[in-house]
Amino acid sequence: MKPITTAVIGIAVAAGLTLGAASAMSAQARKQTPATHVQPMSRPSTAKPSTPATAAPKTNSDAFKGIATKLGTTPDALQTSYDAAKQANPKLSRGQFVSANMVAHNLGEKHPAITTPAILSGLQSGKSFGETLQGLGLSDQEAKDAENQARRDAARAQQPAQ
Repeated sequence: MKPITTAVIGIAVAAGLTLGAASAMSAQARKQTPATHVQPMSRPSTAKPSTPATAAPKTNSDAFKGIATKLGTTPDALQTSYDAAKQANPKLSRGQFVSANMVAHNLGEKHPAITTPAILSGLQSGKSFGETLQGLGLSDQEAKDAENQARRDAARAQQPAQ
């Protein structure tokens, strides 16, 4: 064999070993550090910038400020009640909780069986909001009207005072 051929083979073997070692080290490093996902560039967002009226609440209880005023309680008391209800029913949404309180507030005087705990219990058992209200003595139409009124009242309560 010519000396050049031996040198070329030696360089090729050395390069192969180096590349193999480098790829093994790279694979090991990938296992230890989480992969980063690179987002492709997209068009600029057309979303409206956040304003004080639409900005996220500073604390969780601030989210209940308007509703609490409407219900004659404090935001902290509502937050505590929501946390307890959420612990009892992990599927409970904030909207369902607010609606349950608003419906109980709006109808509790005429229909003593309609209370926040009774509504939350019905939701926890897997019934829909309408089914729960019907189980508490309302007709189908009364239940729909009560849900709609609760949504309107909650939306009004969340609007900033003018």
